[in-house]
Amino acid sequence: MNNAVSVRRIQTLNAALANQIAAGEVIERPASVVKELLENAIDAGATEISIRVAQGGSTLIELIDNGRGIHPDDLPLAVMRHATSKIYHADELHAIVSLGFRGEALASIAAVSRLSLTSSQDDQGIGYRVEVNGTAFNGDEIQAVAAQKGTHIRVQDLFFNVPARRKFLKKPGTEFAHIEEVVRRLALIHFDIRFVLEHNEQIRLNLPIADSGELRMQRVQQLLGKQFSQNAYWMDAQGQHLRLSGWLGHPSDARSQADLQYVYVNGRIVKDKTISHALKMAYEGILHGHQYAGYLLFLEVDPHEVDVNVHPTKHEIRFLNQREVHEFVRHHAKATLAQFQTATADLSEAMKPEPIGVASFAAPQPTQQEQLALHRPTTAVVADAAPEYSDKPNFRSGQSVAYQPRSQYQPSQQLNNAIQSYLAPLRDDPQPNMATQDIITESMPAAPIPQAVVDEFPLGTAIAQLHGIYILAQNHEGLIIVDMHAAHERIVLQKMKAAWDQPEFWTSQQLLIPKVVSISRMQALRVNELKPQLMRLGLEIDQYGEDQVIVRGVPAILQKADFAALVPELLNDLDPNDQAAALLQKRDEILAGMACHGAVRAHRMLSLSEMNALLRQMEHTEFASQCNHGRPTWRAFPLAQLDKLFARGE
Repeated sequence: MNNAVSVRRIQTLNAALANQIAAGEVIERPASVVKELLENAIDAGATEISIRVAQGGSTLIELIDNGRGIHPDDLPLAVMRHATSKIYHADELHAIVSLGFRGEALASIAAVSRLSLTSSQDDQGIGYRVEVNGTAFNGDEIQAVAAQKGTHIRVQDLFFNVPARRKFLKKPGTEFAHIEEVVRRLALIHFDIRFVLEHNEQIRLNLPIADSGELRMQRVQQLLGKQFSQNAYWMDAQGQHLRLSGWLGHPSDARSQADLQYVYVNGRIVKDKTISHALKMAYEGILHGHQYAGYLLFLEVDPHEVDVNVHPTKHEIRFLNQREVHEFVRHHAKATLAQFQTATADLSEAMKPEPIGVASFAAPQPTQQEQLALHRPTTAVVADAAPEYSDKPNFRSGQSVAYQPRSQYQPSQQLNNAIQSYLAPLRDDPQPNMATQDIITESMPAAPIPQAVVDEFPLGTAIAQLHGIYILAQNHEGLIIVDMHAAHERIVLQKMKAAWDQPEFWTSQQLLIPKVVSISRMQALRVNELKPQLMRLGLEIDQYGEDQVIVRGVPAILQKADFAALVPELLNDLDPNDQAAALLQKRDEILAGMACHGAVRAHRMLSLSEMNALLRQMEHTEFASQCNHGRPTWRAFPLAQLDKLFARGE
């Protein structure tokens, strides 16, 4: 048999077989067909698209649009490979602005199904149809039929002539879920198109044209959920060649899988490792466990700076300057997440209260209607300029959601004076200790601050402590509950990060009473080896017997740390071969552990002054909404939500 193969002569594949081979690259499952047909309809300028499928798309996929249609003379070409109206010259490959351009979709679909293509370019009610049944088009007669303007495509019996591929299809419900995801991805960027999706004669999605901020909000909520749309951080950043806008999911809403991550580059949804890694770094240190953040982001790049002709499915792209894109996305996403923003809380699942949006105080954020409203792309973002909006969507290929941010929040002079009075003890103390360094001190002013100022504090003023664990505070929005250890842990960590390059911060201060800590014998053997690394962290630790060490000096911020937990952890984590650069790479992990053991512990009773001081410091700390392990540090309960819980006004 091998000999027979070896003597075969080279010949040209027949068109039908070539199309089937090509279809293997483009058509993986029914969802692939829907994707290709939808992209063609969008490129044709359709404003209404109806998709009907049966049995997960295996028996029927039907798409009707009101786009420009196809000229009758071009119908035979439409179902042939390498025939397209979207590019004419090689130069156009360097600046692709359409969703499709390869000219292979319809030919590939026709090669593995029974395809009927009807199209009309006018409103006279006359169209033309061409049919292909699993073979290459052989010039069959084009039929004149009654048709509305646009294109109507029926794809029946997918893979009927490729049994090997058909048997790998999943259950109809699974295949339809993939189709629904394809429609969702395109509907999240093309707000100026109405999408209707039916499965087995039941409407599953009905998305009207979103030509107002309210309708766009409804579409995003319908497709991504209310929790995401209400809690997400809005961002809009612009560089010399790049613009990034959209929503970053709140860390508290992170999921166990990466199923709520949508990134569009010049109007095309992509899976790009450069962007994914940049966003992963932006969320580093504020996600709980092995979770994935959700986001809906739109990146605009000069079309000449990105190559979309990388993969047959067009999901992958290549940037001309990957490093620039990576740093731009990482920097601006991280800066957005660092803003102080409130977090909502569901008081009772049984009561199912209406979701209440809560305000952001670090910088006035646009309302959801404003966030979802689109305006004309600008060449620069001016921070102090008033935003301009347009009710007419301008969200076609190559354009994205854009919001011109308002000027940054400027607290009143009265508020500034109050904050300064709280922070004065920290600045004025010439020898900071654990109490003053961490804004937990009895020397804070005990007098209550004026009510006028109270309402301007994002976290309000403390009113009580619950079980020595939670701080209860009130602001003009309602009730605030703070996990004091988690919040203080974040404050300590950010201080350590900021002071990493300041040797004086890590200067060891002698303890009045040295602490003896029990460790394992294996850990004791590493003490002398790790002396340089421990000294870099301001820790004077000596071996004290076979299974003990004595802590003689620590940096000021750790004078009241839990040494029994901190020291064994450091002896496990540090490496004697770590030099300065290696320590820098491990910095966040090491400092997070040190901050955890150096933060105020649960069940420690605080005075109102101490609690208020902690709240004020939280408001001036990056990522204060999440602790070092990604857990929320505080929750907001608006009065309206509390009223509903107690049925007030009903």
